[in-house]
Amino acid sequence: MRQIDHLIAGGTGGGAGARSGEVFDPNNGTVQAKVALGTSADLDRAVAAAQAVQPGWAATNPQRRAKVMFRFRELVERDLESLAHLLASEHGKVIADARGDVLRGLDVIEFACGIPHAQKGEYTQGAGPGIDVYSMRQPLGLVAGITPFNFPAMIPMWMFGPAIACGNAFILKPSERDPSVPVRLAELMLEAGAPEGLLQVVHGDKEMVDAILDHPAISAVSFVGSSDIAHYVYSRGVAAGKRVQAMGGAKNHGVVMPDADLDQVVNDLVGAAFGSAGERCMALPVVVPVGEKTANALREALIPAIDRLRVGVSTDAEAHYGPVVNAAHRAKIEQWIQMGVDEGAELVVDGRGFALQGHEQGFFIGPSLFDHVKPTMKTYREEIFGPVLQIVRAHDFEEALRLPSEHQYGNGVAIFTRNGHAAREFAHRVNVGMVGINVPIPVPVAYHTFGGWKRSAFGDIDQHGMEGVRFWTKNKKVTQRWPDGSATGENAFVIPTMG
Repeated sequence: MRQIDHLIAGGTGGGAGARSGEVFDPNNGTVQAKVALGTSADLDRAVAAAQAVQPGWAATNPQRRAKVMFRFRELVERDLESLAHLLASEHGKVIADARGDVLRGLDVIEFACGIPHAQKGEYTQGAGPGIDVYSMRQPLGLVAGITPFNFPAMIPMWMFGPAIACGNAFILKPSERDPSVPVRLAELMLEAGAPEGLLQVVHGDKEMVDAILDHPAISAVSFVGSSDIAHYVYSRGVAAGKRVQAMGGAKNHGVVMPDADLDQVVNDLVGAAFGSAGERCMALPVVVPVGEKTANALREALIPAIDRLRVGVSTDAEAHYGPVVNAAHRAKIEQWIQMGVDEGAELVVDGRGFALQGHEQGFFIGPSLFDHVKPTMKTYREEIFGPVLQIVRAHDFEEALRLPSEHQYGNGVAIFTRNGHAAREFAHRVNVGMVGINVPIPVPVAYHTFGGWKRSAFGDIDQHGMEGVRFWTKNKKVTQRWPDGSATGENAFVIPTMG
């Protein structure tokens, strides 16, 4: 059976501990690999290797660091298909979606290639008599990322791309559910010319997470996962003196105004709610039609669109989505569906009990649709993270605006309308971090930043873009004067001013 080991100091190894985890093939339910579950001793080895190489990397001029990023980008593009198939085999998403996972990560790598410009400081000549002031953004040193199973290529690249380009050494702790692609990315970084120890991968569960959060040599941690764990990571990391950004869960809403293009809305909703089996923090699991007429028409159009969805194995080019990541997650989704029924919501389409012929042991679940969901229901308040779409009917625009604004999560939201005034009002007033106007999954492009509000994000700096550069660096300010020999020293004890 295949063994997935840590990548530390440029080489793989099982680590100091004897524990391991199972990596499944979600398409058939079999265990395809074992992954080492590391200990603090494994982390110490990675930290030592990173500390040995980081000062030299930080001293490397940004143009040369950018060349490594350019080469890494070329190598990932070269291996795109093999990476996509490897990713799909462990995660379960279809190949096209896996390919997109890699490519959206590469968008941030492309941004990181511009680090000579992005890391520039500021300069003021003549801020005072003979005084100039300038700033420089310097790397933090050794930093880490803890990433989830749902985007095993994109999110690691969102983190380590800007961090490494800025001059840091990076330790990545990917999900133990689908760990192979992160290891392969680290190997490609070595092939691109990065020194051994610059990008390392350590595997593990909570023991490794805690070791990272507690390690005094790690200056910053980026995390993506569920909100409860994000809050834990943020609290423990900050208590240990680290800079932390921790992205949590979501319950993204799509508000459908009466004037919206219904055909386009249905097409967008089906993709945003059920794509990748709903295992996305930017999925759109709640639709809010405004007015009964809109709600009835939307429901009538959604049912046949959902019936046309094809659930298949990851390699099925005709499939819209594949299996979920493991049996435990499938069971959890089915429990949420039953809870929705028990709470009194109308289950219009029931995806439970789905079995794919020839792959009956795979972790498949069909699409589900609820109507008449109420804001008081737990299934509405919490993240289901599966192929389940809920209709929450709103009487008017103000009620539709309140629903996402008052929800505990504030990751993303969308409004579908032809009315520019309604769209503008919604975008300005909604209490959510990322807004789409006729865009169902409003993930910003790489040179902007990604991040939600409320319980969807802990910490005050977003991911990638210039926010990412700020997160992975510290700002040093220099005030300089070159005396001409005429100073008398009369005001040496007076606080200097720039007048």
